[in-house]
Amino acid sequence: MIKNTNHRKYGLLGKNIGYSFSKKYFTDKFNEEKRFNCKYENYDINSIKEFKKIISNFPRPNGLNVTIPYKKSIIKFLDDLSEEAAEINAVNTIVFDSSGKIIGHNTDHIGFKKALFEKIHSKPKKALILGSGGASNAIAYVMNKIKCKFHIVSRKPINNQLSYKSLSKELISEVDLIINTTPVGTYPKIDESPTFPYDYLNSTHFLFDLIYNPEETQFLKEGKLRKAQTCNGYNMLVYQAEESWSLWNK
Repeated sequence: MIKNTNHRKYGLLGKNIGYSFSKKYFTDKFNEEKRFNCKYENYDINSIKEFKKIISNFPRPNGLNVTIPYKKSIIKFLDDLSEEAAEINAVNTIVFDSSGKIIGHNTDHIGFKKALFEKIHSKPKKALILGSGGASNAIAYVMNKIKCKFHIVSRKPINNQLSYKSLSKELISEVDLIINTTPVGTYPKIDESPTFPYDYLNSTHFLFDLIYNPEETQFLKEGKLRKAQTCNGYNMLVYQAEESWSLWNK
């Protein structure tokens, strides 16, 4: 029996990722497109150091996605970064190029920008980004590109970041876009939400949550209750996944 030498292996690198969108999305995609030589796996690891073991196994993956909490810590294991990934300082897509180099890319910013501008009618003037991890960096990159002023809100603020306790009614009245980049409210802890003064929200605000499971997080429910527009992270994930697929097939 002749082995299929065209078998291609992809996967998601993360921690506690049994809920992951990516495996189902790519498995369904491969089935629909009759790419029976392609397979997508979850690499659920407790430490980023386990990345070395994953890539030392033969055959090495043809491409990887990276999710919480490794979007920043993966960088030290890579040979090079794309211009955008270097500026964002976070990686969500890994390409193994023909020379054997491991290259880090970021497609989150592409997915977010496309999903956002499908929903809003005009460019936001001022934003709050909740969270300071790798996903937050990608959102900040987009805000800079579209020239939207923003503050990053963190539980442990550094430099010019804000604390959640410092969010005043006056500050929130100046903001029209609020993005949750934290995992707070993700399944199965669906009753949780960022510690935010929701009573200051109104119909002038747009809430975007990068979480997609559940479809409507408590964060978005709180916004909708106060007449704010809302959007979850599903379309962003689809767009970033398709961009990853394009990079793997260049």
